[in-house]
Amino acid sequence: MAPLAKNSNSGLSIESARRALTTRLQAAGIEEPALDARLLVGAAMRLDLTALIMQAARNLTPDEAARLEAYAQRRLAHEPVARILGVREFWGLPFRLSEATLVPRPDTETVVELALDIFRERATGGRRPRIADIGTGSGAILLALLHEIPDAFGVGTDLSLTALGTARGNAAALGLADRAAFVACSYASALHGPFDLIVSNPPYIPAEEIPKLSIEVREHDPRLALDGGNDGYDAYRALIPQAAERLAPGGALIVEAGQGQAADIQTLMTAAALTVDRPPKADLGGIPRAVPARKMPR
Repeated sequence: MAPLAKNSNSGLSIESARRALTTRLQAAGIEEPALDARLLVGAAMRLDLTALIMQAARNLTPDEAARLEAYAQRRLAHEPVARILGVREFWGLPFRLSEATLVPRPDTETVVELALDIFRERATGGRRPRIADIGTGSGAILLALLHEIPDAFGVGTDLSLTALGTARGNAAALGLADRAAFVACSYASALHGPFDLIVSNPPYIPAEEIPKLSIEVREHDPRLALDGGNDGYDAYRALIPQAAERLAPGGALIVEAGQGQAADIQTLMTAAALTVDRPPKADLGGIPRAVPARKMPR
């Protein structure tokens, strides 16, 4: 495809470039072409939305045109905008990404919402609250919770050292490094309780379903963070018993679930001697997304 502009004299204005890119993305079947075009133009120009509006009539420089075209080609190949820009907002906070981390999705904010609801219903007996995030990836869930619970300390685990490095960087950038630690291990195997909250967005896609996912997911999200085994429940079978052992009395486990998985996850929780005393919390699409259970005091 021809570049959007060759030089600043013959180039398009910022507004024209945005409209042209929207048209190209729409023709390629991109779901949100106008939003993606605005984000990519803003990143290529290194301008926020206000500056884009104020400078809409000026022409792109050759460097800006080249940078925008490079972004455009990547998006036209169905690379997610968050991957192109290397950052994604979650819970109103910016998170840097890497090849070893999922792109945080709005559905996952349901886990944060429910965890906060449950946490605020119980006292910790004067102790400093402790949180664990199993399979932390970019650290999005853990760091969102630490942002909302100022006196809490959190630990994130992951098998990927690259993911843990990304999470540490996000903790530092958000001013949370002194209240967060990150450990390389399988699920919660290296952790010692008790924890007041344990949260997780584990891999839950059945292996045979992965080739059917969108290009944006199957070719750009790490398979380790997607593949839930033959039936999609391998991670839950491993992490739920481990979490149950490490919860404080009265502590809660909240996990993200895929469509149609909540009831089976509740069965696994009950089998691990956890109490399912409230229904899953649905995401904005109505899917039961955050599944809770509690370790009842003896």
